[in-house]
This record gives sequence, structure tokens and C-alpha cells, in this order.
Amino acid sequence: MAGKITIKSLFQLNRKNLPKIYTPGVADESLAIYKNPEKVGALTAKSNMIAIVTDGSAVLGLGNLGPEAALPVMEGKSVLFKQLAGINAFPIILNTQKTHEIIATVKTISPSFSGINLEDISAPRCFEIEKKLSDQLDIPVFHDDQHGTAIAVLAGLINASKVSGVDIRKSKIVISGAGAAGIAIANLLLSYGARNIIVFDSKGALCNKRTAGLNIYKYEILKKTNPRNYCGRIENALKSAKIFIGVSVPGVLNREKVKLMEKKPIVFALSNPIPEIERKEAIAGGALIYASGRSDYPNQINNALVFPGIFLGALRSSKKKIDVSLKIKAAQKIAALVAKPRNDKIIPDILDRKVPEAVASAFVS
Repeated sequence: MAGKITIKSLFQLNRKNLPKIYTPGVADESLAIYKNPEKVGALTAKSNMIAIVTDGSAVLGLGNLGPEAALPVMEGKSVLFKQLAGINAFPIILNTQKTHEIIATVKTISPSFSGINLEDISAPRCFEIEKKLSDQLDIPVFHDDQHGTAIAVLAGLINASKVSGVDIRKSKIVISGAGAAGIAIANLLLSYGARNIIVFDSKGALCNKRTAGLNIYKYEILKKTNPRNYCGRIENALKSAKIFIGVSVPGVLNREKVKLMEKKPIVFALSNPIPEIERKEAIAGGALIYASGRSDYPNQINNALVFPGIFLGALRSSKKKIDVSLKIKAAQKIAALVAKPRNDKIIPDILDRKVPEAVASAFVS
């Protein structure tokens, strides 16, 4: 059998159960829901069913591979949803990359689901898609590449700061990548209290002197970051920086560039599967703490730490919106699971079954 998922029936199909599974039993359920739509959760699988929606335009760090090539990733997320949080999640792979068609399609299919997990949709379209769906649907909508990554990064930084003595709120932070993850990370760190962040895209720092390549979302984050209006290459910005966060492309950093940073810096190289800098190279450059998105290195900062618990908490609490305060609480809950952080242990393991419950508890605490 190919793939990673299948559909399992809760009833054994036999002559005795057939009237319950199919006709005439389903007619009673349909009429009950028609008379009282709120019963749909009690009478169907909707109450524990999430749609994982993608158009395949930003698959992992591999780029626009199209819908079919995105399916293995979505199947994998379905497995994580089920085995880590007990949530049924079904891949919805869309053969369109037009913003208005994606929004219309998700709205049309939404009655089958209790939540929408957007995944691997390229920026800047992903921002508009999430906002409009969140505004127009009465179920939680969560773009995992944005907020799942941002929450995991904040959780890692909270514990990295305990190990290194760094104050996130006072440190100079350089973010490489101004797409979905980079902008969401910057926004969440700002909400946490960080004040000195410079965001870079492929053309350089986001700054007021630039006119090329600044879409409305980059312009909005620019207004809240880069307090000294630095313009130029990343090398000069790294001087006096204590924290580097990469959500961009391989090769952005090397050991010489790490040496430009403050002593014993924190390096999060999260491009996946190939990071901005390899672990050995970063440590050779003086990094005290290194994290990546890879499972074969210590300190895996990955949104899989977040999305199972986010939807577990949302479904349990019936909350329709996942706001900034919930995201910060979720990050703090994840960080708290590591009782004694070390430079090679700042984040729980993705397979730690306590993580989804901890994240879910942010919805009630």
C-alpha cells in the first residue's frame, strides 16, 4: 500500500450494522442536523476533522513543485496530527494558485471541517488567503508556515536566552528571509518585546531607502523593524548582532560571517532540508547555540512542535481565532517543557507526547 495514510471505519460492515452505517439510520441523523445544525459535531466526524490545504507553491524549502508533489508532505502532516494529537486531518491539494480561487474553494468545502491548516502556500499570497479565510469562516484558520514556525522559534529563543544570558528584548536580531515565516517570526518577536530586528530578503535589508521588491507585507514589517534604518548587505548588519534566524536559502552564512556577530551568538538556521549554515560550520565560527529544522541535529525548531497542539486546543475550547497572546502562551508552554535548557537542548523533541497537550493548555490558561 502506497502513501502514509488511509481511512479507517469506526464500524464493522455487516448486516447488523448496515442500517446504522447507511440507510435508514443516516436519514435520522441528517434530519436531526437539518433541524439543529449544531448537532453536526456530535453526529459526524466533523468535530475532529482538520483540512490541510495547499497549492504546492512553496513545498518545504524546495519551491513551487505543484499540487501533486506537495501531497507527500500533507500526508506526513496528517500522520503527525493523528499520532501526536489524536486529530483526523485530511490533505486538500488544490490545482490552482490563484488567490481568489483558493479562498473560494476553501470556503466551499469548509462545512466538512472544524479547522483549516494552510500549508506550503507561497508569500505574499498566503497572507491574504489566511486573513480573508479567518475573517469569513467561523472555524479556526492557521497558516502553519507562518505561525507554527514563529511559535517554535520563540520557544527556542526563550530557552536559548536562559542558557546564554541573552535578553531577547534588548538583543540585535537579524532575520534572513522576508516570506511567510520571516515576517511572522518578526511580528511575534516584536509582540514579545524585541525592539532591534533587521529583516533581509534576497535584495538586502528591508529599509526606507529601498524601492524595489517591497510588497505591502514587507513594507508593514519594515515600519516596525530596523530602527536605525540600516540598508545594505547582511555582513555589516551581523556586526553586534546576538541572534541570527534564517528562514531563507542555504549558504547565507559561513563561519566568517558568524565571527562578525557578538561573542557566543545564537544561530537558528532553519532552511529545510539544507540550512543557511551547517552546524559544524556555525560552531567553528563561535556559535554557542545552533538550531535547525533537521531531525538529525540537536535543537530541531520545527512547526511540528506546534500545529497538533494548536488545533487540539482550538477544538477543545471551540475558539475561532488564534491571536497573538495565544501564540506567545503556546511558545512559553513549549519552552517550559525543558526544565534545564542546555546549548544542545533548548527545545522538546517533536515526538514528545507532552508537547501537544502543553500547547493545547495555552487555550485555557
